[in-house]
Amino acid sequence: MGWDVVLLLWCAAWGAVALVGTVRSLVGVTAAQRTVRLAGRIRTVGEVRHGASRIGGIPVTVAWRDPDTGREVVAAGDDGRGETLTAAWVGREVGVGHPRGRPEEHRFANAPEPPSRGLGWPAFAAFLVYGGLVALAAIHWAWPWALVGGAGPWALVGLRYLPAAVRDRRGKRARLAVTEAVPGRVVAVLQDVRIDEESGSTLTTLTPVVAFTTRDGTAVTAHCTAHLADPARARGREVTVHHTPADPAEFTLDPAADRRSWGWDLAVHVAAVAVLAAVAAVGVALLV
Repeated sequence: MGWDVVLLLWCAAWGAVALVGTVRSLVGVTAAQRTVRLAGRIRTVGEVRHGASRIGGIPVTVAWRDPDTGREVVAAGDDGRGETLTAAWVGREVGVGHPRGRPEEHRFANAPEPPSRGLGWPAFAAFLVYGGLVALAAIHWAWPWALVGGAGPWALVGLRYLPAAVRDRRGKRARLAVTEAVPGRVVAVLQDVRIDEESGSTLTTLTPVVAFTTRDGTAVTAHCTAHLADPARARGREVTVHHTPADPAEFTLDPAADRRSWGWDLAVHVAAVAVLAAVAAVGVALLV
């Protein structure tokens, strides 16, 4: 069996997956479309246990109203089924999702999520089909088609999102300029240990948890994964937290380091677009 037959089978299989997924979305039967997505509010914030796992996020109790029954539902945590809650305070609005009629199977998210059509997997399958078609073009016509088809679309995507990246950086700098500095304290260090099955090595992830109170009296507990030296011994350390007044979840311990990081992120974005465009241009030149 030649590579062209393998690639044709590849495209046919993933094309079928994309088609079935799209049809399921059109008739409204995907898992995402059967999921109720709404907003809940944190009622209580529990104590973070030092040395525990970060899976499941900060222990909280969330209340929301079931749209099917109209009754209020109060639940404590989601056993790690949903997104990790990285910042919590009483009264914070969070996202809640659960299968219709089964609120006990809820999942939490750091922010309310819009309704989804469940097109994620079909889109991924279509991307795999596109990759197979590019490979077929490179085999049957000329290998520079791999440069054009592989780098060209990514360059266009990067260029499409470049203005948004610039606006996002400007917005972050503007919000950083009005942050409020308050004292905080590292109350726990979470620890997750994973064993690499191939090498047998142990990988340990440390997640410090900082607690601080805003100027308006809101007590916040949040994961702090950046700008904290020697996190393994950070428990009990006093820190200065710079947070935006509108959203205490947006905070930093080192504003200057954040400014430098955002500048590098934008520079990497621009460089990636330039490299991809150059690769696509080389492919066009070789074809001509």
